[in-house]
Formats: sequence, C-alpha cells, structure tokens
Amino acid sequence: GAGSSGGSSPDEGVVEDVSLIDEKAVEQLAEGLISHYLPDLQRSKSALKELTQNQEVLLETIEQEISKFKECNSIPEIDALFSEAKHYHNKLVNIRNEMMLLHEKSSKLKVSGIIF
Repeated sequence: GAGSSGGSSPDEGVVEDVSLIDEKAVEQLAEGLISHYLPDLQRSKSALKELTQNQEVLLETIEQEISKFKECNSIPEIDALFSEAKHYHNKLVNIRNEMMLLHEKSSKLKVSGIIF
C-alpha cells in the first residue's frame, strides 16, 4: 500500500525555533523591566504599609480625643482639643495626598505593562 510519513516537515521545525527565540527575548525583556521597576514597587509597597499604619494610629488617637471631648466640660480644654483635632486632620490630609501620589506612580508602572 501507499503510506505517507507521519513525521513533521522541516519547515515546521524552523517555525518552532523562531518562536522559541522570540519567547526567550520576551522573557529577557520582561526580566529586565521587572528588575528595573521592582525596587520602586517594593519601596511604594512599604511606604503604603507605613502610611496605612500611621493612619490607623491617627484614627485611634482621634477616637480617644473624641471620648475625652465627651467627658470634658471646661472651655480651654475644648479649645485645645479643637486645635489638636485640626492638627491630626492636616496629618490625615497629608497621608491621603501621599497615598494618591503613590497610587499614581503604581498606575503608571501598570500602564508600562508590569502588573503583579
């Protein structure tokens, strides 16, 4: 009988080799980009963690101040409390601004194609 060979033609092998080379190049490029951006991302991550912790501490402090406010009666104490509240509010605003900046930076990194 007449039978055809079951093996792949030489052309197919060449195409496979080319795709392997491309894959390796892409892999190297990705590694390069990651090693370039990773330190920034790790710094941003630890900065965000620190900001979050600071925010929690500030919120706890504000809650304590509020409970003091409920107990206190004298006007000078209330005045001191309001100026303290304003001070903590400013701190929170600064933290929020910093977080927004970090978010912006990480969004730009994501646009560059590095998504974790």
